[in-house]
Amino acid sequence: MRISPAGRATMRRMTLPLLVMLSIAMIIIGKADQMVVESAANWLMDATAPTLEMLSRPAAALDVAVDRARGFVTVYEENARLKEENERLLGWQQAALKLSSENAQLRDLLKLAPGPEISYVTARVIADSGGAYARSVIIDAGRENGVARGQAAVTGNGLVGRISETGRRAARVLLITDLNSRVPVIVDGVGQRAILVGDNSERPSLRYMEEGATVRIGDKIVTSGQGGVFPPGLPVGVVAGFDSGVPRVEAYAALTRVDYLRLLDYGLANALPNPLPLAPRVSKRTEPLVGATTARR
Repeated sequence: MRISPAGRATMRRMTLPLLVMLSIAMIIIGKADQMVVESAANWLMDATAPTLEMLSRPAAALDVAVDRARGFVTVYEENARLKEENERLLGWQQAALKLSSENAQLRDLLKLAPGPEISYVTARVIADSGGAYARSVIIDAGRENGVARGQAAVTGNGLVGRISETGRRAARVLLITDLNSRVPVIVDGVGQRAILVGDNSERPSLRYMEEGATVRIGDKIVTSGQGGVFPPGLPVGVVAGFDSGVPRVEAYAALTRVDYLRLLDYGLANALPNPLPLAPRVSKRTEPLVGATTARR
């Protein structure tokens, strides 16, 4: 049904008075009987509670999901932080273990205290240049540091070898197990002299002893000082067994795990002969034969 413009105007004029009258009536009813109003409000609340509960569930679930997502993000960040911290601690642990090992080795070097007339240089092993046919190591000290051929290389436990080659900043140490190593020694307590001969095995042998010499397992071996290369009294090792009647010596120093060496300068650098110079290179150029020159003429 279509309402005329006059009817619309009449409804607009009547709406405001009706709302005012309704409000006044509700106020009067509320003042007259408050229990009725509270009962109606409670009934309305109970009636709308299931609907409100259903509408609130998605919001609660969303809140829970947001909280879990935040928890996952927090756990991920914490895990990343702990992982980074763990890697950092592992790095510090490795550094601490390395420093502890180096400290222990340096403390071992102090056990073998040379006399005041002996100078020494402490160097680090930077390469093991040995192989199936050689037993030697490279150290990070050379002529600039006072290292010279013939100097004794020792650890805190005993003799390791001698300097065989020197560079400006590095040097080579020939171990006592090398095939070219010959060290005059003496059986401590017995007085039996011998030569400690390396043969690239783990245990060098005692050679050139006097006929009828008696050597037993457990006898201590020290340098004799003969030959002018090593001073007397440097600890070398102990007789650990026999190979076809030849005594084998177990070195005091762990030759396969040497990190630091002390190079003792006893002023015997000139005792070793200088290395042989390289032979001059022969030119392959040949002069023309006389006969051939004549023939070309």
